[in-house]
Amino acid sequence: MSLRIAIPEPTSTDTDYNQRALPPYLAALHGVGATPVVIPLHERPDRIAKLLSNTQGILLPGSGFDVDPHRYGQQPIPACGPADASRTTVDELLLQDAFHHHKPVLAICHGAQTLNVWRNGTLIQDLESVLHTPVNHQPGRAVTEAHPITITPGSHLAAIAKSIPASAGAKHNLSGAESVNSSHHQAVARVGDNLRIAAISPADNVVEAVELDAPDHWVVAVQWHPERTCIVSALSRALFSAFAHAAEAWQLHRVEESVAR
Repeated sequence: MSLRIAIPEPTSTDTDYNQRALPPYLAALHGVGATPVVIPLHERPDRIAKLLSNTQGILLPGSGFDVDPHRYGQQPIPACGPADASRTTVDELLLQDAFHHHKPVLAICHGAQTLNVWRNGTLIQDLESVLHTPVNHQPGRAVTEAHPITITPGSHLAAIAKSIPASAGAKHNLSGAESVNSSHHQAVARVGDNLRIAAISPADNVVEAVELDAPDHWVVAVQWHPERTCIVSALSRALFSAFAHAAEAWQLHRVEESVAR
């Protein structure tokens, strides 16, 4: 069975960003045997619905824009960047489809923040000016190990990390410590409805991953960029592999339901 994953264009206006950012996501999906279905941000809702009808999972990528603070009841501070209304609209259509049909979701950076806000959570608008954190959460794209994270025991993310063979060169241990890249100035503040914290940055307690607290719906959101480090990071590869397995299981379940009818 062909595995198709919907992914929106990262931005609606920044062509250079899209051309730089999108290929690593597509390569990561191809690496786990999935076919990306890129969703144009200026497409009609009915056309997007048609594209989504033949997909088995949703990947929400990063973006060069911020989430509009008005969406979580705050006024923008000077350090908060502009929002991308077209990306917001498409993300919401994709999340509605995923939650209605229980499709697996992998959300990354801006995508993780969007998911949290969509679930009625809030964000820290700027880590440096609001939190005064000592951790540099945006050291640059070339830095593959920016800071450690601590993974929550019993989470999907913990199971993914523990599944990595020692021979794969994974830098994890029984305490759930990992090293990740980082490229964000915002982060989750109040966790959204039915989401749980799956990882934090231990030096400043910044939330680095959340996931849906539901046994029958695989939704994992990470603040870092695993698509950029699939070649060097066993955790990044395992995360995309787990996402693909969840999409395959969802697809198989749908086929079984169809046959049962």
